[in-house]
Amino acid sequence: MLEPRINETNDRTSVELFAGGGGLAWGVHSAGFRPLLVNELVKHACATLTANKAELRGDQERLPEPGDKWPLVPGDVSEVEFHYLWDRVHLLAGGPPCQPFSLGGVARGDEDKRNMFPQMFRAIREIQPKVVMCENVQGLLRPSFRPYFEYIERELGLPFEERDAGATWQEHDKILQERLSAESPDPKKRYQVITTRVNAADYGVPQIRNRIIIVAFRSDLGVDVEKFKKSIAPTHSEGALIRSIKDGSYWKRHDKARKKAKLPPIPAAVKALVESRLPKQEPFDDGKVPWLTLRDALLYEYDKGEYQENPLPPVSWEHLDRIDREPNGIRYHVGWPAARIYPGHTPNELDKPAKTVKAGVHGVPGGESVLLTDDQFAETIDDEQAVFRHRYMTVRETARVMTFPDEWKLAGPRGEQMRQLGNAVPVKLAEFFATAVAAALDDADKRR
Repeated sequence: MLEPRINETNDRTSVELFAGGGGLAWGVHSAGFRPLLVNELVKHACATLTANKAELRGDQERLPEPGDKWPLVPGDVSEVEFHYLWDRVHLLAGGPPCQPFSLGGVARGDEDKRNMFPQMFRAIREIQPKVVMCENVQGLLRPSFRPYFEYIERELGLPFEERDAGATWQEHDKILQERLSAESPDPKKRYQVITTRVNAADYGVPQIRNRIIIVAFRSDLGVDVEKFKKSIAPTHSEGALIRSIKDGSYWKRHDKARKKAKLPPIPAAVKALVESRLPKQEPFDDGKVPWLTLRDALLYEYDKGEYQENPLPPVSWEHLDRIDREPNGIRYHVGWPAARIYPGHTPNELDKPAKTVKAGVHGVPGGESVLLTDDQFAETIDDEQAVFRHRYMTVRETARVMTFPDEWKLAGPRGEQMRQLGNAVPVKLAEFFATAVAAALDDADKRR
């Protein structure tokens, strides 16, 4: 059974918009928040949610009891009413669709109809949550979008100053700037906004994933914002990973686990190649924990707030045939044929964090879904460097990279499963920030 790591002792509640395949929702829930409502538009993503922790709410508005399934309202968020949740929600979370701002999208920004930030602000006005948390791409910080992003931050600071019909965002922004400089008569209608650039690898996710996370605390709560900022400082680093490879502790840990699982040791040629590519200069000891790698993701399952040793079985080269054999009962660990690598389409390497998992139009695109293995072809290059075989990552391997537990079910065909994973927030990253939010609320409660 999937259960949250932290008991809901304070009955912290949440609402999740744009829930997708459930990465942010499950991370928030694992941090101790009880979902009162979950919303998602895409059919397969809704099926994923109901296959795990959610159930269709129906037309009748209701508040679930502790232990109930998450009430899911499928469909367009613009048609969802939130008034019945007024002042009942601790955390409103969501990742508004990022395509308008992504380098991988058409990048039309605020003019794009897929820009869902206005719906987030409407939900705030109808709920008045204590905290808001949004995840999005770093494309919002590009120079061309920076003025609009600063407007988003100001609108989040004063979400009840609704934009007039027909007004441009620039006109509304001027009003917000004037009112933010004045004292608010009602601190419950003003929020303190903290925007943080993050690389998921810096928080123990085995993936390079650069994003922004926006957290806004309602001003009347008296949250210690500076203390919160310190609590979300990165915990892992590339330098620490390099040191662990150089001193051999990284290899020792993996060889021990592989021996325990009756898997062959890591080939000496692999170790030599990885070590030959490390920087000669010893990295500064920053006191952080090593980045986790793709090899770590295949060794450890993230569940109940921690990594547990649970090696995925090898994918047979004879079974890259799309047939679901569920090796050792593991779902979605299915070989897929015809993987290719070439310039601009390079694979993931086992001893680095995985590349950013992307959604794409038909699932994860390009080299982001190709894995360079430890297995060697017979031929060599210049009689020195081994040529290693490559294949597509399985859906389960990709889910591991996104830190979903192996019990998490994914609905739809392979392309839809991979799209859900590419659009998701890594569970561990979501849980880390939601846990910090919960701690900030607890601290504020104690001081009030």
